[in-house]
Amino acid sequence: MKKIAIISAFVMGLGAVTSCDSYLDINQNPNSPTEENMTSNIMMPAAEMNIAGSYGDFLRITGGYFAQHFVQTFGTSNYLDYSQFEMSATRSSSTYTQLMTRGLNTLQTVRKLAEADEEWGTYLAATALRAFTYQILVDAYGEVPYTEAFDTSIPTPAYDDGATIYAGLVAELDEALSLASPTDVVATNFLFPGENAANWIRFANAVKLKLLSRESGVASVDSQIGAIISEGNLPNGDVAYEGCWSNESGAMSPFYAEEFSTAWGSTQINVVANIAIIGTMQRKDAEGNVTYEDPRLAAFFQPNGSGEYTGGISGTNFSTSSSYQSAYWCRPVASYDMPVYLITKAEIEFFIAEYYARQNNTAQAEAHYNAAIEASFATAGVGGAAEHLQQFPYNAGNYKESIGVAKWVALAGVNNFEAWCEVRRLDYPAFGSVSGSDMYDLRNDASYKPELYVPGTLYTPIQVFGQVGDKHLLERWPYAESSSSRNSNTPTFPGYTSPVFWGK
Repeated sequence: MKKIAIISAFVMGLGAVTSCDSYLDINQNPNSPTEENMTSNIMMPAAEMNIAGSYGDFLRITGGYFAQHFVQTFGTSNYLDYSQFEMSATRSSSTYTQLMTRGLNTLQTVRKLAEADEEWGTYLAATALRAFTYQILVDAYGEVPYTEAFDTSIPTPAYDDGATIYAGLVAELDEALSLASPTDVVATNFLFPGENAANWIRFANAVKLKLLSRESGVASVDSQIGAIISEGNLPNGDVAYEGCWSNESGAMSPFYAEEFSTAWGSTQINVVANIAIIGTMQRKDAEGNVTYEDPRLAAFFQPNGSGEYTGGISGTNFSTSSSYQSAYWCRPVASYDMPVYLITKAEIEFFIAEYYARQNNTAQAEAHYNAAIEASFATAGVGGAAEHLQQFPYNAGNYKESIGVAKWVALAGVNNFEAWCEVRRLDYPAFGSVSGSDMYDLRNDASYKPELYVPGTLYTPIQVFGQVGDKHLLERWPYAESSSSRNSNTPTFPGYTSPVFWGK
């Protein structure tokens, strides 16, 4: 994966900053600040951009393959293993290191500095990003070092189970929220630049809501979720790194830089649309006529060279095809300044709808389901939410399917990693009866039959990774080689289909 250049203001002698390209990673720069003159204003933006770089690139790409939003394009093979539901210990190593060392370790230092100076706005901001980042790691790996992490006296820290980490993160957020006030000053940052702690408090509450919602199937946390909802101090819109990217090498939004920019000297195309998401967002009758097209489809994916929406099949790159070459497939919509979404208003509304569904409050569940759809359309910048809700209303009879499929669609062009998490947790979309090999035979172009796909379902990839197998999702990643090769306390890997704690 290409590295996003992240610049330190310390090097440039800059003060306040207004764009993401104003920082280089302090871990890469030979003129990095020393321990004595490190400040939160320097370290907070560096941590943010390392987190955004991984979350908006590697985690978005892999999440898209594992959630069946993406497939590998014609002829190339960079991510064909992801398309077959495979992840190796080495593939995620650099991302693990970036999140742990350059993200979490830096945030830990910011928290210590802020606590020593009683700068509770900065302390809360760093704690909220720490909880968000640890959530990513738990959701990907299941277990990671937490209680002993970053203790220099412990070179091989123990791995904590995900339930312990989640509980610890909720406690950390509660403590930080109790100390911070909306008017508290926050160190230089990119998420809410030039603002006090009010929006950071809302974001911290949203992170807490997500953590508790993920726990809700395995722990009694609904009273805590209800308290957050009753308080109502949640983000009023999407929380994202936006307005801080520029059209320069090293300063572009991470997914665009990886997949679309030629500034790195690479012209290889990898990510294209999956038949699962195309076939769900564009419904056709038996004769192939379009009966409904989700207006968000054009916001999420470009039509192909013929102006049509087409999706590939997980597990193949169509390398032997004479018909279905690269111009046949739809690419994601992307731009150099595209946001890196941390959490959207739609996700928050879906979590709230799910809470009310568990309380058997159908009216409130439906109201927040509708609000989630409307928020998703607003994020996509399109109209048509009312018509969509007529086509796909809330189904109280199976709220997990109703919310799960709707959330999977809403996240397809926004945050694919979180879509993979929610599919694993809610078990929707579920696997249908059709497999990838039913829709395409590698030896015969005429076998491509996307019309066999059943909207709102998943399917087994062609040549699926053997340790995942038929009608199973990849449930977790093997522990990163960059950690396991040095840490004798790394647990035995429980297997690719062993759910993380909230999926059991």
